[in-house]
Amino acid sequence: MIYQGNAISVATNGDGIATLTFDLKDESINKLSSSVVGELDEAVKALQDENGIKGLIIASAKEVFIVGADITEFHGLFDKGEDFLIEMNQKVHAIFNAIEDLPFPTVSAINGLALGGGCEVTLTTDFRVMSDKARIGLPETKLGIVPGWGGCVRLPRLIGADNAVEWIAGGSENKAQDALKMGAVDVVVPGDQLEAAALDILTRANAGELDYQRRREEKMGPLHLNPIEQMMAFETAKGYVAGKAGPHYPAPIEAIKVIQRGAGEGRERAQAIEAKAFAQMAKTDVCFNLVGLFLNDQVVKKKASRYEKQASNVTQAAVLGAGIMGGGIAYQSASKGTPILMKDIKEEALELGLKEARKLFAKQVERGKLDTGEMAERLSNIRPTLSYGDFGHVDLVVEAVVENPKVKDAVLTEVEEMVGEDTILTSNTSTISINRLAQNLKRPENFCGMHFFNPVHRMPLVEVIRGEKTSDAAVGATVAYARAMGKTPIVVNDCPGFLVNRVLFPYFGGFSLLIEHGADFQRVDKVMERFGWPMGPAYLLDVVGMDTAVHANEVMAEGFPERMAREDKTAIQVMADNDRLGQKNGKGFYAYEEDKKGKPKKVSDDQAYELVKSVVAKEQDFSDEEIIARMMVPLCLETVRCLEDGIVDSPAEADMAMIYGIGFPPFRGGALRYIDATGVAEFVDLADRLADELGPLYAPTDKLRQMAKAGECFYA
Repeated sequence: MIYQGNAISVATNGDGIATLTFDLKDESINKLSSSVVGELDEAVKALQDENGIKGLIIASAKEVFIVGADITEFHGLFDKGEDFLIEMNQKVHAIFNAIEDLPFPTVSAINGLALGGGCEVTLTTDFRVMSDKARIGLPETKLGIVPGWGGCVRLPRLIGADNAVEWIAGGSENKAQDALKMGAVDVVVPGDQLEAAALDILTRANAGELDYQRRREEKMGPLHLNPIEQMMAFETAKGYVAGKAGPHYPAPIEAIKVIQRGAGEGRERAQAIEAKAFAQMAKTDVCFNLVGLFLNDQVVKKKASRYEKQASNVTQAAVLGAGIMGGGIAYQSASKGTPILMKDIKEEALELGLKEARKLFAKQVERGKLDTGEMAERLSNIRPTLSYGDFGHVDLVVEAVVENPKVKDAVLTEVEEMVGEDTILTSNTSTISINRLAQNLKRPENFCGMHFFNPVHRMPLVEVIRGEKTSDAAVGATVAYARAMGKTPIVVNDCPGFLVNRVLFPYFGGFSLLIEHGADFQRVDKVMERFGWPMGPAYLLDVVGMDTAVHANEVMAEGFPERMAREDKTAIQVMADNDRLGQKNGKGFYAYEEDKKGKPKKVSDDQAYELVKSVVAKEQDFSDEEIIARMMVPLCLETVRCLEDGIVDSPAEADMAMIYGIGFPPFRGGALRYIDATGVAEFVDLADRLADELGPLYAPTDKLRQMAKAGECFYA
């Protein structure tokens, strides 16, 4: 044994081949924490001091290779300032350069995920062999930074500038065969042949058959691009990537600039450019929030894993109601491998549900994600039925009939008689109390809410709503099923609107007040879209449907009358009264026409403006900042109330629900992180000023005032 640490060991075989193995103790994955990087430095120095070594294999003893740096350290490290970060990266560059400069051939044996810093480790070696099931990539731009340990330097010299820009700016995970085509790896083999393939490459390199020194020279020198090729590779890419990333995500464009600035430089100079750019991006608010988002996502996943441990497997599901929503649920279940019965009382409804599922599978075939055989196989996982004949073998039922408490109550009590005693019943309700729906059930402990968001196949969030009598086993099974469907489940407690809709409707309340005070709803949309929302509130209401919004608002007003009940008509009610329901009937705040692809395209409609005039109480001009404040404060305050009321357990879960459920701008980190960024005291002052004019919807809670006085925040 040449070296032994907590995460890294180095040993040689009898033929002079050394293997540096990553195997972080007490962890299921390998990651490059500060201590692991320190061990890597020691291990490389041990290799430099050892005589008789003829080659090195860098390998992993875990199912993954290395998933990247330890992101839990990022906030603490990034807080130390730009100079510290530059120096930190330069120290890592020195370690990685030492691997690249070892006096014998080197190869990485990539057995699983090699991402970020893990990918950059592999780029230091002369060769790379990869398991056919592994993936590789540089996802740093998704965290608001650029690769900082040589990714922007080595990858373009390995696979070409245009390919490297695509990988780095896109932050994608790439399959083994794609990596092979690009030239990022040299060999792709089944996992059990990985070591043999690595040894074969080293043998051929030592025999002179493979020129490993020339490989190094290519990685260390400037990129071979003339000025015209540079312009084509970089300037064109900047325009395309800027359009795709949008103005709020600067890291993809910065990554292209780093590659461009370093293109004419040697290794060390290009690495210095990269280190500085990394440090600058690491200090941005966008990076801080996206790192926080990643950490919050880990909290949500760990919590879901704990729930899953209490669950029995869902091997057969069922959905009641075969409309667009039921068909979407059936598709999602079937596409991820859980067979599902789709029941309705009408043949035409079943056909509508199957049509929706077929359409979604056909899109997967068009995109090359499935072939027709796979589509047919997955579609066969959906079994339409008009009866309860096979429901005795169902593990979990999703009720997805109309949003009417009497209809849902009748359907749930009926299906309870047809399933086994351990079958979990769930309701895909967006507003109706789970406790209310459980009142007539014989086994309320087996019942909870399972709120999907529309469209089911795109929206990642599922709210799992716990009622007063819901058991841990029911919650666990529902969480497990949601995860098996590829969704992110967040467990919340029962209340009007649960978490997401309870928070969304004060946002719509702020919008209604703005219109009444003379704001142009199209301008409000534009301001909020520039703020980062995927669509403004008027457009979002058209997508949700005005009738749905009116119904949900009635539920909210009944549950929280002090701040959500309104005596006067709102613009939303006026639209509904005039049969302007939004996209579903082609007219709402906007009118809708079909574009070339047959999708609804919004256009301005004078009639909508005429109708809105009936609710305008006074004419007033608003700055962008005033519009943002009047929209965001009620949403953020209701998120605070949900946390204080115990509807959601943690700030992390609350913020992730906002991002996954209603499209809260990810680069702003969520509602509670947005309050932290504003400053809790400053936010309370702003809310108080608005509450004086606009009422209880804008009034801070007592606990939030206490936090402001104590200088506390939601995230440490």
